Amino acid sequence: MSLAAEIIPCAQTVEKGDPDRFRTVMAAPVAARAVLFPLYALNVEVSRAPWVTQEAMIAEMRLQWWRDALEEIAGAREVRKHEVTTPLAGILSAAQAQRLDESVAARRWDIYKDAFEDVAHMDAYIDQTAGHLMWTACALLGAEPPDEVAVRDLAYGAGTAAFLRAVPGLAAAGRIPLLDGTDAGVVALAQRARDRLARPNVGKAAQPALWPAIGAAKTLDQVIRDPGAVAEARLDPGITPFRLARTALTGRLAL
Repeated sequence: MSLAAEIIPCAQTVEKGDPDRFRTVMAAPVAARAVLFPLYALNVEVSRAPWVTQEAMIAEMRLQWWRDALEEIAGAREVRKHEVTTPLAGILSAAQAQRLDESVAARRWDIYKDAFEDVAHMDAYIDQTAGHLMWTACALLGAEPPDEVAVRDLAYGAGTAAFLRAVPGLAAAGRIPLLDGTDAGVVALAQRARDRLARPNVGKAAQPALWPAIGAAKTLDQVIRDPGAVAEARLDPGITPFRLARTALTGRLAL
């Protein structure tokens, strides 16, 4: 069984822009791929929008384009033609489209060089990006509302691990990624994220939506032991072929 023609461009976008998530989707059942590739392609498009130009206004316009598209999906209106929006319109509910609109809005932080205002602001950014994405993926694959808190906790831990891996690149681009860049501050952030990591008890069909969190505990534990690894770009990569294969074969998330 192969992917529908309209899904192939989404798969290609994810393969190029987010190879880790691409590998997790390719390890999932084909039916799940038809849902996850459009969703993850949206995430690729949105996450790179603030970085393809130095002009803040143009970056804002790029993000607004995606917000407008999601508003069309949420309102059950005719949706603009695009290789990502077309398949998305076929899978998202109004509430899911509105949730993803919050993810796009959160990406405005990526455009500018201001630091997060406080811990609550940073936590909201992680939840609205990583949390909204993972919970929407799980829900599309059949997870039930009682699963949401546990899924968001896992996403917070995995999202923080990914953010810490990105710190050197953000700093090189003139951003201020950390509220407290001291060793103690970095350890506190990693520990807070580590404390929330757990394996949500979602159904088997929804489990591939959790796989982007593979290896998050390894990364966070390394930061807690060796906070200097963040600035020096020495962090554990998280998803590896072995960890992904073990997760897919055993059904137990390799954190």
